[in-house]
Formats: sequence, C-alpha cells, structure tokens
Amino acid sequence: MLKKSKTIHPSLEIENAPSDVFMNFDAFQSNTETRLHSHPWGQLQVINGGTLELNAEGMRFIAPPHLAIWVPAGIQHYSYNRKPLNYCSININADKAQSLPPYTCLVSVTPIVSAIIDDFRQRSVTVAESIPDQRLANVLLDQLAISQEQQHFLPTTSHKTLLPILLALEEDPTDDTPLSEWASRVHTTERTLARHCHNELGMSFTEWRIRARYLHSMTLLKKGMSVKEVALTLRYKQASPFIAMFKKYAGETPEQYKNRVQ
Repeated sequence: MLKKSKTIHPSLEIENAPSDVFMNFDAFQSNTETRLHSHPWGQLQVINGGTLELNAEGMRFIAPPHLAIWVPAGIQHYSYNRKPLNYCSININADKAQSLPPYTCLVSVTPIVSAIIDDFRQRSVTVAESIPDQRLANVLLDQLAISQEQQHFLPTTSHKTLLPILLALEEDPTDDTPLSEWASRVHTTERTLARHCHNELGMSFTEWRIRARYLHSMTLLKKGMSVKEVALTLRYKQASPFIAMFKKYAGETPEQYKNRVQ
C-alpha cells in the first residue's frame, strides 16, 4: 500500500511538450508518491541516491541508480520512493522514441548518459537550445537506443506463500532467516518454497535477498555509514564480499558511490 503524500510528479503539470526531447529535474523527499497518470510522450525515469518504485501495466518496477525505467507514451503509471532521491525524467516524443521498447521496462544507464544528465542538471538545462547542447542531446538519444533492457531488478509476486516473506525482507533486508525456517513459518517445505521463488521471481531466494540488501546498502552509505559498517549490518563477516556484490550491480565500489552521492 502506497503512503499518502501531496507531492505531484512535475511532468503532470506540463500540458504541452516544450521540445521533442526535454528533461525535468527534482529532489524527491521521503515517502513521495505520484497519482496514476500518463503522458503523450515517452519518459525515461533516472534517479540518484535512492530507489524508485513504479507500477505500470499491472507490474512493479524497482530501479536502483544503475538502471532507469522506460515508460512509453500513453502508459498509465504511478510511482513511490521510500527514501529521498534526486530525480530526472527524460521526456521523448514518439518519433524520437522509436528505437526504445514499446512497453515499460528497465534499461541500463551508461556512464555517458549519467554524465550528460549530470551536466544538464548542473547547468539547469531542460531543453537543448544551443548547438553544443543539441549535440549532447543527440548523443543521449544514441546511447539510449543501444541501452540494454534489464529484467526486473527486485521482482515481486502476489503468491500467497511468497508475498509475506518478501514484504518482511523488504521491511528488514538484514534479516538472515534461512529459507528452511521461512518454509516452516509458512507451513511448506524448503524445496517447495525454492521452486516457488524460481517460478514466481525468476531467481533464487538467495539472489532476491542479496538484491534487497544491495538496495538497502545504498541508503546506509548515503547516511554516512562506512563500507565496513554497512557490510557488517548486512551480515557479511568482512567487507570484501560486500564490495564485490555492490560492484557487480552498481558498476562501482560502495566507496565510489558514497563519495558521489554525499
């Protein structure tokens, strides 16, 4: 259930697109949600410093900073973020968006895309008007055209056996309860529960919990905890396995991420 908030997504206030490609920048506070809405243009939602949860076409998409959510024109969606984050939407008209998928999905964010967004944000550029900025916007579109589609980073399910377990782990990602104990709590076998994970989530229970911890680790790093403190909080016996896990998903070390967002 989404928490109530009066924050409205800035794109909802735009009646007419100012350009074929334009950006919105904002800083979302904790527990910010948007009402159900759609746009006459496609929208790539990119965030920094937290995670964004978006619901569209009956599916939930969770985007950490290394992934973005692509929402085609006309698709109704709403979003929610538990923690503060820096937000950017890249809004693209239908003609310019033909190289992107015709359905909502996660896509990878290349370092070039991140650099262009950061540059535009720092200079408060929402529409590329100068020739140099138009070149950057074209590079941005070229990069998005080759971005790789990604699977749901943290998939969910309405399965009556799995759902309470997933909700509990999202609430406390440091919970180290083994699968066998969870199976006992929901009155099934470990083997059956493992099969449900693969069938419903497309991954193992262990992989799902690691991903939940990765998302949680970004919040802890942003709060100022050291890499070692975060590793111990997430039940790692030492920092090196945590660093390897973080780099696998983020493409950078936790220390690099921490320096970038603080």
